[in-house]
Amino acid sequence: MSEDYEPSIMIVDDSHFTRRAIRKIVEENHLSNKIIEAEDGVDAVMKYKEHHPTLVTMDVLMPKADGIQALRAIKKINPEAKVMMVSSTGKVHIVQDAMRAGAIDYILKPFDSSQMAIALSKHGRM
Repeated sequence: MSEDYEPSIMIVDDSHFTRRAIRKIVEENHLSNKIIEAEDGVDAVMKYKEHHPTLVTMDVLMPKADGIQALRAIKKINPEAKVMMVSSTGKVHIVQDAMRAGAIDYILKPFDSSQMAIALSKHGRM
């Protein structure tokens, strides 16, 4: 890997508020200087192809393509992709679908900033 390699994080959520909250956690904890944002599942897949982020945080309920559809598409691009679901829905079948599709974690909203920072730090390492 090149010396200028830097881990990157892509934040995918249709809520600007949630994207801003996760971005703030990333910045305040110095987890990455390279942050990509996407507003829906279709945008997420396109930006994943372009940027190949180290870690993706993915909402589940979004327009155009939901988070689980986007997760599956990203895993087809890169089976080793690290995608952490961040959602307000904790329905067991949705959590199970996400984990079967290859999610590495499932965080419920509203999330605690310190817990989110720990999860991002843990999963954002190479």
